[in-house]
Amino acid sequence: MSNMLNVEEIFGENVFSLGKMRERLPKKVFAEVTKIIDEGGELSLETADVVAKAMKDWAVEKGATHYTHWFQPLTGITAEKHDAFVTNPDENGHMLMEFSGKELIKGEPDASSFPSGGLRSTFEARGYTAWDITSPAFIKEDAVGAILCIPTVFCAYTGESLDQKTPLLRSMEAVSQQALRIVRLFGNTEATKVTPSVGAEQEYFLVDREKYLQRKDLIYAGRTLFGAPAPKGQEMDDHYFGTIRERIGAYMKDLNVELWKLGVSAKTQHNEVAPAQHELAPIFATANIEVDHNQLIMETMKKVASRHGLHCLLHEKPFAGINGSGKHDNWSLVTDNGVNLLDPGQTPNQNIQFLLVLACVLKAVDTHADLLRQSASNVGNDLRLGAHEAPPAIISVFLGEQLEDVVEQLVETGEATSCLEGGKLVTGVSTLPDLDKDATDRNRTSPFAFTGNKFEFRMVGSSDSIASANITLNTIVAESFCEAADILEKAEDFDMECHDLIKKYMTDHHRVIFNGDGYSDEWVEEAERRGLPNIKSMVEAVETLVTPKAINLFGKFHIFTEAELQSRAEILYETYAKTTNIEALTMIDMASKHIIPAVVKYTKFLADTVIAVREAGADSSVQSDTLTEVSAYLKETKATLNVLIHAQAKAKAMPAGKEQAFEYRRNVVTAMEALRKPVDKLEMIVDKEMWPMPSYGDLIFEV
Repeated sequence: MSNMLNVEEIFGENVFSLGKMRERLPKKVFAEVTKIIDEGGELSLETADVVAKAMKDWAVEKGATHYTHWFQPLTGITAEKHDAFVTNPDENGHMLMEFSGKELIKGEPDASSFPSGGLRSTFEARGYTAWDITSPAFIKEDAVGAILCIPTVFCAYTGESLDQKTPLLRSMEAVSQQALRIVRLFGNTEATKVTPSVGAEQEYFLVDREKYLQRKDLIYAGRTLFGAPAPKGQEMDDHYFGTIRERIGAYMKDLNVELWKLGVSAKTQHNEVAPAQHELAPIFATANIEVDHNQLIMETMKKVASRHGLHCLLHEKPFAGINGSGKHDNWSLVTDNGVNLLDPGQTPNQNIQFLLVLACVLKAVDTHADLLRQSASNVGNDLRLGAHEAPPAIISVFLGEQLEDVVEQLVETGEATSCLEGGKLVTGVSTLPDLDKDATDRNRTSPFAFTGNKFEFRMVGSSDSIASANITLNTIVAESFCEAADILEKAEDFDMECHDLIKKYMTDHHRVIFNGDGYSDEWVEEAERRGLPNIKSMVEAVETLVTPKAINLFGKFHIFTEAELQSRAEILYETYAKTTNIEALTMIDMASKHIIPAVVKYTKFLADTVIAVREAGADSSVQSDTLTEVSAYLKETKATLNVLIHAQAKAKAMPAGKEQAFEYRRNVVTAMEALRKPVDKLEMIVDKEMWPMPSYGDLIFEV
């Protein structure tokens, strides 16, 4: 029993939490730190020195020799530069371990090689990192040793944001300020801030590492660019929530331990729909901490996988023909005195504050559906969204029967006099209890679904940072709250004005509510009739960032300047072009050096077999027909390869930016799809021993 895992003991052991600060800091210093965490402000250098020494002493006790400002540049992943605690030796040659408050608060990494979208020239290298005091420092343990990681923002020398966290923190302050105006209208004078609370469910695939290393497309692109379907896929639904295999279970156990040590509240684990696909879900956390935690989850998933001879695939669509992976971003707003603004209570039709908040959210989502769609856009997600396995590319809101009924009453009559009850689910078995049934079912085809006391934004890609989605959500809702508060704070008759405003918002934005099957073709037609945008690809979504509407929105709440928005648009166009270019070059390399030579070898084998069979006086028609079929597909492969080579070269030669991204979208992606078709057909014919890479069956069923 002594070897049993004690989660309570290990949870957060590698985090310099408030509890550890309380233990190690003088009371006065701890009080100053917590006040700044709660109310904002700046640490005095004297206090920062005390905090830095305590943090360093704790880290050294844990085996740390280096520290890093851990930040999130516009690459979608994290960045770190390690500095040792050591200083110059003293007169006796003894090395001292020191860490100052200045080093804690500010760092200066080279900013020239990170994406800046034109905000910084290559020769303009200076950038700054600054400690996000609201997100606790932690220790990462890996091959380089124990490293003290200090979560920071990352800004250019000129002050513009070069990262994901700075605008996220800005958006959190914006929605808090505007939400406070709403709760004050309803008599809540105790709350001092409203915090976006987020929980991100993470889907991922695990494959055998040796097989992974035999696939150049997985290595370079993170997804299979070729691959015929296995005889069995996910059609039997037997993998979903199925028994977890021993090898995968061992991985999940180690993953949980590593995450718990980092203070990540990993709670739920299970097999997902597709073979070799799994999911991990944490408990909710404050938005910026959850963004940090999700990055740690993805990093740790990859690190732990290698220990088990596995490789973790976070790409949105690593395999064609089976479900891809997403990341459901569960979002709500909670006051610091414990009120969830999205909790409808037992009688939502009578909960006026909730109805106003709901109406504001509907208005925000409908008004800025284009920006919300953009916030979940990346190259891999183009292969997933709208593919009858994930939410459609059309933004709509699922409320469920109970809330939809309340909204319908308000829109039609101006009053909501009743609400649907859940009732009982009768099991029909004497030894089983009858179950209290929710008044609302769930809808997995909806991109933005109300799920009890939160909204679940289901469009985010599995490899993507959740920062962008939450920046957008916070900002568009802040705008709705601001506009509502501007009206209601001036109202002579608050109850009447509030009632009318709820009715107006729900009537004006009713079109965005849809409780049906988001996968159906009928919904696409219906959405068009309603005037809802259908932005089908990442490159089409990018331009929504630089419309006057977006510039005004983000500028009003000081989330992004126009220059910052323009820079992000340029980065996204470049990212699309570079990613697609890598995929195209990988396909060219695989087809030219591996697939075509293997098929040529097989055709020679078939030709020799035809001759040998004929010389033996036997019927060679099967061998001859197979040779003819293979040769035809080989010819098609060579022809489509040449088209791709030309398309890639043309797109690559164009100046970076919007037009180049669209060129890759229109012609290179099309050429890639054309090349894949004959190759996948050849895989089904060519001798498996001669095929130059593991098949889908090898990858997803032999784990």
